Amino acid sequence: MFALTLASAALAQPALAGTGQPSPWQMTFQTPVTEVARYIDWFHNGLLWLIGAVVLFVLALLIYVMVRFNEKANPTPSKTTHNTLIEVVWTVVPVLILIVIAVPSFRLLKLQLVPPQADVVIKATGHAWYWSYEYPGNEGESFTFDANMVPEDQLKPGQPRLLATDNEVVVPVNKNVLVQVTSADVIHAFAMPSFGIKVDAVPGRLNETWFRAEQEGMYYGQCSELCGQNHAFMPIAIRVVSDEQYAAWLVEARQRFAATDARPVTVASRALAAE
Repeated sequence: MFALTLASAALAQPALAGTGQPSPWQMTFQTPVTEVARYIDWFHNGLLWLIGAVVLFVLALLIYVMVRFNEKANPTPSKTTHNTLIEVVWTVVPVLILIVIAVPSFRLLKLQLVPPQADVVIKATGHAWYWSYEYPGNEGESFTFDANMVPEDQLKPGQPRLLATDNEVVVPVNKNVLVQVTSADVIHAFAMPSFGIKVDAVPGRLNETWFRAEQEGMYYGQCSELCGQNHAFMPIAIRVVSDEQYAAWLVEARQRFAATDARPVTVASRALAAE
């Protein structure tokens, strides 16, 4: 019954799911806006129904055994020790269930781990405790910036607490975005629920993930690895915009960040870590 409760929660009305960020009383995943996230949502819901069916079947067997073979109903118990048919069935059926689960699971892994040709490449580096982002390009076109959490007393209207950042990652809608992820100190994790992505940021190693956002808007994530005392204050903010808006932002960002070697926001991050 508990599994059925989870299944009904997972298939609840879409209004209970947040778009781009958590929402009050949310019971489901955040609204998916990528192919990978939709596949994860579908796979999760399907597994819950399958688990519910297995739980009900096992419960029915237990009730039957308790009623049919208790001492009062069956004072002279059978001395049978083996039943070939039953033993074959309880071996084959679980294997078939695992195969049914494995097929979509492998398809999902391929979808996640084999990125298509990238339209945009971004490098995300985890620090204790903030993210820095690099947009590679030709000489004079690449730039890097830091993204720190906006303190609660400095939040602007519409900015969520503990999720908004002073600088946002900006990407174009309906474009393949390859994210290269690493760390400058300890292990972090780059996670964006609405995109269905989560990958570890490991010092000395370059991991990668990808997404293709199909809806413009503001999306939030967080470091999902327990990386230290300020782990909860390491958000990720990605704004998905039109091609025209992205091109205009690139021009502004190159002027704003390209020549900035000393990043004052890093000092703010260190001050936060020292508190």
